[in-house]
Amino acid sequence: MSTILLVEDNEMNRDMLTRRLEKRGYTVIPASDGAAGVAQAGAGRPDLILMDMGLPVLDGWTASRQIKADPATARIPIIALTAHALDSDRDRALRAGCDDFDTKPVDLPRLLQKIEALLHGTDPRAPLG
Repeated sequence: MSTILLVEDNEMNRDMLTRRLEKRGYTVIPASDGAAGVAQAGAGRPDLILMDMGLPVLDGWTASRQIKADPATARIPIIALTAHALDSDRDRALRAGCDDFDTKPVDLPRLLQKIEALLHGTDPRAPLG
């Protein structure tokens, strides 16, 4: 199964989402701040990254830009996770290099659809049908 790097500073959110993803067969690599996320992306070469945007040390926007700027990690899809649901937040995440955007609290079925779409090389933002 695929490996997901989960970059989330809130321990409860990180643990809950890790358990839910592992229950569905994913291997999860946790990171608690943006700098650790950038390092884990390079070392672990995950299939996909779930990136909280409000992170300590290095925020999610900066971490995403750094991951996408590195040729070794540039092709790893990133889904931004944030409690901010405004269109401007979504646009900012996409400009930072994220491939998609999802809001917190996480709606797991919706997030899983986005994860699967990106892992299979389709645009999760494309209309269905």
